[in-house]
Formats: sequence, C-alpha cells, structure tokens
Amino acid sequence: MKDLPKALQPREKFDRVGPENLSESDLLALILRTGVAGLNVVELAEMLLLQYGSLSALSRASAAELQKIRGVGKEKAKILKASLEMGRRLVQENVGENPRIASPEEAAAVLRERARGLDREVFWVLLLDIKNRLMVPPCEVSRGTLNSSLVHPREIFKPAVQHSAAHVILAHNHPSGDPSPSAQDIKVTRKLVEAGHMMEITVLDHMIIGRKTREGVDDFMSLRESGLVLFHQD
Repeated sequence: MKDLPKALQPREKFDRVGPENLSESDLLALILRTGVAGLNVVELAEMLLLQYGSLSALSRASAAELQKIRGVGKEKAKILKASLEMGRRLVQENVGENPRIASPEEAAAVLRERARGLDREVFWVLLLDIKNRLMVPPCEVSRGTLNSSLVHPREIFKPAVQHSAAHVILAHNHPSGDPSPSAQDIKVTRKLVEAGHMMEITVLDHMIIGRKTREGVDDFMSLRESGLVLFHQD
C-alpha cells in the first residue's frame, strides 16, 4: 500500500472512521493486503468488484477461479474465500436454528445465504410446527430446473410426514437473480398446494429467492403475497 497516500490507505481509514464506514473496495483491500506491480491493492479490489459486479457474485467464484486472476494467486484466493464464508456463516448464525417464520421476509432470511452461491435451481421445504417455528434446517428436495417430474408431491411431503410438520413453506432459487415466477413455477405450486390440502398439511407459501439488484427492490418473491396462486387458509 506504499504507493497510496497515507490518508487513503485502507488500514489508516479503518483506524480513522471504523470498519462500518469503509467502502467494499477498502474492506476487500484489507483482506487482500497487497497489490501487484502496476496495480495497488485498492485498485486490485476495485478491479475484482468491477469484474464480478458485486460481493454476492464474487462469493460464488471458486478458489480455483480466483487464483488465476492477476494479483490474487493461490494464497489470497484461499483467504478471500475463507473471509466470504465466515460472513455467510455469521448471517446464518444470526437467523438462529429454530426461528419463528411469520412473514415472507423471515422465510427469505432463512434461505438467502443457502441460495447465494448456487448456479442452479434448488428446491427446499421449510417444515414448521403449529407455532410456525422451523423444526429442522431447510430440506433440499431437488436440484435442477423446476418442473413436475423433479418436484413430486411424495418427495415434498415425505419429510413433513416424518417430522409431523403442521405447515410447510415451499422455496426455490432463481440463479439468474430475478425472483419473478415462471408459468411452470405457478403450475407446480398449485399442484403442491392441493396435494398438501388433501394430506392436511398446510402449504403456507412458495418463496422464490433471487438476488438484490438495487436498493428498495426485494430479492425474493412470495407467491402468496403476489396473488398468483390461491393458498388454502389455515
């Protein structure tokens, strides 16, 4: 960092304003520690953020991919991946093991970090007790594009029966980042809502998890709140 004015060096800024007031590039520069010939560490951090577009996208890159980038290398790639993983685990820890889920926002909080680094669709079922508390970690049911063959009622409701769940919330991610439902999403949801009704297991909602693209825009979609699917009342 010697090629940067002292006041602009991330460590100096950390001492002066605190970590909560540092930019993402400054925080990333502190993790990377050094730059490379012709590129100081802040420029390297800015280059990484520009190349990937966001910290979320950067977190999805493998260590093998990162280490090929000029100025990163094997050791920095390991440190970077470890730091991002620690952040993911901290967020998950703050959610708690058995949170009460009473809103789409609370369901999204449980699923967001699980979905963040995925490059394909994953379907989960959240099993809730009579007080809407999560009974076990989200159950992964399938991987791949959502369709009727991949998401069969018997696979969805098997864990619900095993754990004597009172209610379930269905969920899957959209790797594209856009949580808008497809026609297939709606079709499958309607089928599963009716199957649950017949089994006396209430399907409370179907959450689609995407990624935040700008401030004020949710990174998830609740099909119950959207009105696109009729869910049975409790």
